[in-house]
Amino acid sequence: MPAQMYYDQDADLSLLKGKTVAIIGYGSQGHAHAQNLRDSGCNVVVGQRPGSANYDLAVDHGFKPVSAAEAAKAGDLVNILLPDEFQADVYNNDIKPNLKPGDLLLCSHGFNIHFGQVVPPKGVDSALVAPKGPGHLVRSEYVRGGGVPCLIATGDGCSELGEKLALAYAKGIGGARAGVLRTTFAEETETDLFGEQVVLCGGLSALVKMGYETLIEAGYQEESAYFECVHELKLIVDLIYQGGLDYMRYSISNTAEYGDYIRGPQIITEETRAAMRKALAEIKSGQFARDFILENKAGKPMFQALRRQERSHPVEKVGKRLRALMPWIKAKTVD
Repeated sequence: MPAQMYYDQDADLSLLKGKTVAIIGYGSQGHAHAQNLRDSGCNVVVGQRPGSANYDLAVDHGFKPVSAAEAAKAGDLVNILLPDEFQADVYNNDIKPNLKPGDLLLCSHGFNIHFGQVVPPKGVDSALVAPKGPGHLVRSEYVRGGGVPCLIATGDGCSELGEKLALAYAKGIGGARAGVLRTTFAEETETDLFGEQVVLCGGLSALVKMGYETLIEAGYQEESAYFECVHELKLIVDLIYQGGLDYMRYSISNTAEYGDYIRGPQIITEETRAAMRKALAEIKSGQFARDFILENKAGKPMFQALRRQERSHPVEKVGKRLRALMPWIKAKTVD
């Protein structure tokens, strides 16, 4: 069965006329959603705590931020765009008491609703509108007349109007220009977590470090190891982004392409596939969610320790030094 996709002509932005959209959190996604919706003619209120850099940014962008509770009370559509670990407390303390029948509760990642940390009250529809790109891209693509593809899903018992409002929201942030894919809360949440953990972040980080360490152990210079295992990743990823694996292989040398076919399956083996399946099973069962929630409730001791450990890895040190010699890449640092 082909995927169900929606585009601008399938969404009615006029449904948002006379309604207020509350954006809770002016971070990576929040700033893009709020500005795009405003530019699409929507009435937007921003909920962001004072004293934060994001509060000042919202003011710089022409908004008058209020508390999460005030924003939720004013909103007919309320999108929670806070980090996953903060959503449940803010929702239960500030948002839920201010929701009213007929409101639409939104999110851009289904983690908290799917795993039962955020439970919409009776009479309130829920839906997910998830851009498949970071907030700065959601904003820049909108400004240039394009858009970032989105996923859309509706919660249990969502009304027909709630679904249409969610689709109008997707159009308002520019997603329907590129295409909005129909999915479910479970599929969006579980595939997103799997992709992050197994390929995009966890798998890639582990592969990079192990490749770097292997070259260093063999006596090669750390600079050479960094260039081969880290720096050139952007070239390969950009080629894949533009035309898939086939275009990447077309663009590299025959030597590299042959090595791809011969060595890749030796590195990523059936044991790796088994580990991937185990990770997916733990995501679907809710084990990862429980672990993450408990880690945050305990004050993130293991999370912080792992972060410190990873930041001190040799590949980070040599990378920082080499990036400083390449001003054209606009190197970034984390405090």
